[in-house]
Amino acid sequence: MADLPAIIAGVVGGGVAAGAYFYVAGRHVGRRAAEALARAATAESERLLEEARQRVVLAAKAELLQARETWEEEVADRRRSIERREQTLDHRSSALEDRERELERRHEAARARERELAQRDHEARARLEEIAGLSAVEAKQELLRRLEDEARSEAAALVRDLKEQARRNAEKDAKKILALAIQRLAAEHTAESTVSAVALPSDEMKGRIIGREGRNIRAFEAATGVDVIIDDTPDTVVVSCFDPVRREVARLALERLIADGRIHPGRIEEVVGKARAEIETGILEAGEQAVYETGIKGMHPELVKLVGRMKYRTSYGQNILEHSKEVAWLAGIMAAELKLDAQLAKRGALLHDIGKVLTHEHDGTHVQLGVEVATKHGEHPVVINCIAAHHDDVAHESPVSVIVQAADAVSGSRPGARREAFETYVKRLTQLEQIAGDFPGVEKVFAIQAGREVRVVVTPNAIDDAKASELSDQIARKIERELQYPGQIKVVVIRETRAVDFAR
Repeated sequence: MADLPAIIAGVVGGGVAAGAYFYVAGRHVGRRAAEALARAATAESERLLEEARQRVVLAAKAELLQARETWEEEVADRRRSIERREQTLDHRSSALEDRERELERRHEAARARERELAQRDHEARARLEEIAGLSAVEAKQELLRRLEDEARSEAAALVRDLKEQARRNAEKDAKKILALAIQRLAAEHTAESTVSAVALPSDEMKGRIIGREGRNIRAFEAATGVDVIIDDTPDTVVVSCFDPVRREVARLALERLIADGRIHPGRIEEVVGKARAEIETGILEAGEQAVYETGIKGMHPELVKLVGRMKYRTSYGQNILEHSKEVAWLAGIMAAELKLDAQLAKRGALLHDIGKVLTHEHDGTHVQLGVEVATKHGEHPVVINCIAAHHDDVAHESPVSVIVQAADAVSGSRPGARREAFETYVKRLTQLEQIAGDFPGVEKVFAIQAGREVRVVVTPNAIDDAKASELSDQIARKIERELQYPGQIKVVVIRETRAVDFAR
């Protein structure tokens, strides 16, 4: 029993040794197994990679073969197409050669026919000369004369038809555009009366205006450059002057002097100076307002000032500034309808009568003065041509100038827009009838519609239909050259043939 612990200790020691041995042996065996598995996995992956590489190569080869087959088929198709085209070209070339030979044969036949006809013509000419007793030159001249008469008659008829057709189409389009422009504008009549009479609170004020020994009225007339007319008209003094701006300054100054009551030479000069400065400021404001209302940009300040001065100018009773603005609006609308430059049209329309404010200070017509001042201040050539051509003094160089002229005629010819003296009206009607009656073949002339239309009755035996169209054009051109008139005048030539017989 004494050896039992030793035995147990020996057994335990042996067991521990055995366990350690088996542990070491197991780890060795596991490591060898893991190495074997790793080698097997490596070999399997290499095998799989090799198989994948072979499949990719086989697919690429198959795709390459497919592409080559497709390319070879396309090349074969193109080759067959080229062969067919070559065959077609060969056939066409052969057909062209055959046609060329046929044309050559026909040409030769035509030359032979021509020689035959020439021989027959020579024989016929000799025969005709023998029968008619005329030489070839004389017969040719007679034939040419007849052909010329026929051609002239046909040409006149064709010109008449073409002019009538063009007139119908042009009048239709023009009436449409004008009606649209007028309807869109719908401006009031711009005619006004230029009254230069100043109302007085009483007749006693006339004596104060005259002053002691007339010194007040003399000082006033010297300061303003106007004539003050004081007559028996109750409670009224008339200011007279050819310059509307000076007349307006005098009217305004006189009204202020009357309202103030202090009338003496020193006070007159002060009030006249203030009135003149106010009028000048008003002129500039009126010009700027007109330019703003019409939408025009970049106009020279001097031209703007001249536009403002048009406020105090009238023509046939029509205020020129209002007339010019109306013409600008009409021209802008018509230019927009025709796809033209509306800015140039409005600019030329606003400035077309600019020369009228300079006629009191410079020599020349308002057209010449307008062209000079517009050129001086660098206006566009189209605008200058609008000014120069709106009374047909020069040729129209652009459609814009024609539009401006039409807008000017519309604004000036509307009922109530302008007034004229009875003597001028009668004189124009007489001149119209005289101008139309001077042409040969004219039997009667009637000026109707207040001188807007002239009807000319011609002798049927002297004027045929073709000459009637020419006569209307000639009369219209002569009226343009020799007569001044607002708007336009319509010329109507009437030719009537009556055949009368009696049954008995």
